[in-house]
Amino acid sequence: MPRLGLIDYGMGNLHSVQRAFERLGAAVEPIHDDAAMARCDALVLPGVGAFDPAMERLREGGLATALQRACAAGQPLLGICLGLQLLFEASDEGQATGLGLLAGRVRALPRSPGQPIPHMGWAPLLPAEPSPLLPAEEPPTWVYFVHSYAADPTEPASVTARVDWAGTPVTAAIWQGHIAACQFHPEKSGPVGEAMLARWLAWLGRP
Repeated sequence: MPRLGLIDYGMGNLHSVQRAFERLGAAVEPIHDDAAMARCDALVLPGVGAFDPAMERLREGGLATALQRACAAGQPLLGICLGLQLLFEASDEGQATGLGLLAGRVRALPRSPGQPIPHMGWAPLLPAEPSPLLPAEEPPTWVYFVHSYAADPTEPASVTARVDWAGTPVTAAIWQGHIAACQFHPEKSGPVGEAMLARWLAWLGRP
């Protein structure tokens, strides 16, 4: 099993993510500095909260630069919830520059009568480009969301799943090169989410 580095910048639900991976047999190490990243086979960037404070904390601790350096060197990365949004260049939620690991912008969910924001609860994924996270043969999958924003990637082929929001499909999951990311919470999505995390771990361990 690969050794995972769980990025700890004070704005993620680290405990539930760590437990989910440990149930699958992975070794998980909380990461507070760039030196610790080198000990890991792959990185996980969780996140709960707002875009600007999250980027401020990542930059204050030197973790933003370290993440950019690690991804440039090809280290695999999984982003979860806010962790997906931080991978992009900017967000409608604030003024801060994102990590820029993926081209595009995070946009506010369109407002629609009778559709409360944030989008909270279970919803089915709409398959897009197949990926190791969500292969083509995967049956309809319901997962758990809590979000008010969704990524709008420059490269549409990087979207491996979408979710319907008031009749508009928005990004739910990304796969591009060695970067994977989920807008939903796989660690809170029961057996379906656990299966996704297991597939990601299997991909990490490929020959």
